[in-house]
Amino acid sequence: MTSLAPVLDKDGVRLTVENDLATVTLVNPDKRNAQSPACWRALVEAGRALPGSVRVVVLRAEGKSFSAGLDRQAFTPEGFEGEPSFIDLGRGPEAELDATIAEYQEAFTWWRRTDLVTVAAVQGHAIGAGFQLALACDLRVVAEDVQFAMRETSLGLVPDLTGTQPLVSLVGYARALEICATGRYVHAEEAERTGLANLVVPREELDAAAKDLAAALLQAPRNAVIETKALLQKAATAKDLDTQRTAERAAQGRRLRDLVGLGE
Repeated sequence: MTSLAPVLDKDGVRLTVENDLATVTLVNPDKRNAQSPACWRALVEAGRALPGSVRVVVLRAEGKSFSAGLDRQAFTPEGFEGEPSFIDLGRGPEAELDATIAEYQEAFTWWRRTDLVTVAAVQGHAIGAGFQLALACDLRVVAEDVQFAMRETSLGLVPDLTGTQPLVSLVGYARALEICATGRYVHAEEAERTGLANLVVPREELDAAAKDLAAALLQAPRNAVIETKALLQKAATAKDLDTQRTAERAAQGRRLRDLVGLGE
């Protein structure tokens, strides 16, 4: 990939920007890009640091694994330096625990902004929080060696980093329940067949494939892409066809007025 001066480079997260394309890279390969609260705060900061010119964000990771999930140090009595341990959080007030989890979830929510299209380039292990981070993106390009797994339930926990809604939306309730309850691996062929992956490529072609997809996404006019993404997000929860028809008419009206120079 082209070497660019990072806009942000901290706590295992690097952000670079080239015109209308941003790249967020997980840069802790020695720990298989295991995640921590500091990493999540850096991901939030990366989202806030994006210039207004950015239209597409590619999420990638250095090393053999996309992300092995939550760093197990979180479950030790000492936890991470300067952070409350998960054991202490579990023993603390319920409101404090809820607020802390909500803060962690912010690292996984900005990827769905309607003014961006986000692409995860995923290789090797994407476990737990790693799987949920890939699910946070709009699209996923995966290497042939990808191994998705939702291991939280196997550890006596639940997936709580915003991954349940997109997982059910992509593969359906029954398969999502089976994936989460068993904690099994989902490999590349199944990921593509069930809609988890938009494209499967050899490992050595992953970065190039993600960059090619980003380039294709940048071809259409920005406002048309924004309106289309918003429409498709509404379609997933629309109560009936008439509700979606109304939304389509309103969006198309805005587009047409804009094209003839009558937009606001």
